[in-house]
Amino acid sequence: MGEEIPPNLPCSTISREDYRALSEFRYLLRRFLEFSQQAARGVGLQPRQHQAMLAIKGFPEDRPVTVGDLAERLRIRHHSAVELVDRLCEADLVVRKPDPEDQRRVFLVLTARADAYLAKLSHTHLDELSRIGPLLKRIPVREGGKR
Repeated sequence: MGEEIPPNLPCSTISREDYRALSEFRYLLRRFLEFSQQAARGVGLQPRQHQAMLAIKGFPEDRPVTVGDLAERLRIRHHSAVELVDRLCEADLVVRKPDPEDQRRVFLVLTARADAYLAKLSHTHLDELSRIGPLLKRIPVREGGKR
């Protein structure tokens, strides 16, 4: 089925509380992701379109976003990001702007239509985060790598 677990792996150092914390964290992540997918579909977008628009708008570096950046932020292959950008452009959600310094590269810019969708979805997502935030804070966290 998978790789065999090495016999010297320190499994006994994981407490029941550790397992519960990990389980609760993954449960809350899945709940939020499900909420996000339903919210995107509710306004007529595919979840991946919403994720891409958010990645472009919220890009952490102070420079324009490239297709490679988008692929990294969404954790998808470059060719998949190209296909996604093609669909975003067809839907009038993103435009490609040539890089003035390197014509082989393009920057991704959201349209006003995308900004409107993103603002609506971001309000509902922030509301949901404020609802589940207290639940996340109740999850016990190890300090210094040990409980």
